[in-house]
Amino acid sequence: MKFRYTTRGRAALTTVTIATGLVLTVAGCGGGGDDDKSSDSKSSSKSSTSNGDDEKESQAPAGESALAEVKAGGLTLKVTSAAREEGGFVTVEGTVTNGTGEPWVGAEWRGDESELVKNGGSIAGASLIDQSGKKKYLILRDTSGRCLCTQFTGGLDAGATTDWFAQFPAPPDGTNKVDFQVGSMPPASIELSKGE
Repeated sequence: MKFRYTTRGRAALTTVTIATGLVLTVAGCGGGGDDDKSSDSKSSSKSSTSNGDDEKESQAPAGESALAEVKAGGLTLKVTSAAREEGGFVTVEGTVTNGTGEPWVGAEWRGDESELVKNGGSIAGASLIDQSGKKKYLILRDTSGRCLCTQFTGGLDAGATTDWFAQFPAPPDGTNKVDFQVGSMPPASIELSKGE
């Protein structure tokens, strides 16, 4: 009889210990957030794809040096850099701001190709169009079909802004002006620069 009560006691203690451990684990994974309350209200609408401090720093110069800005359906797309890189490719970078009033996942920007479906919400459907050379350059992909571009993991909250990048084959050296196109956004005319 005494053995039976000891076993029950140990089982109850084990259950309490496991439950406490799980509660502490969940609380530890929840993240703090109270220490961020002192920052401005814009920090609460950040996307999960970027670091808050880096985002603030990158927004200020981006506004001053935008190569192009287009708007459609409540979204604002800025192109801040379009640089030729060694190896024969172009890296285009910028920001997207969600002014739709609801979360945005970027699914319509991933493109129509079946290979691009596995990229999820991303900028995989973007292209560069060389009007003078009459060529369209699609986004570069790795060997498993993943785009060399930003994936909007977790989407973008209403009012939030996040950075993006996309890499393309480089047009011929004489071509310096191209149109950047993605989804239903209007084309953004940009000028290519030499990479650093």
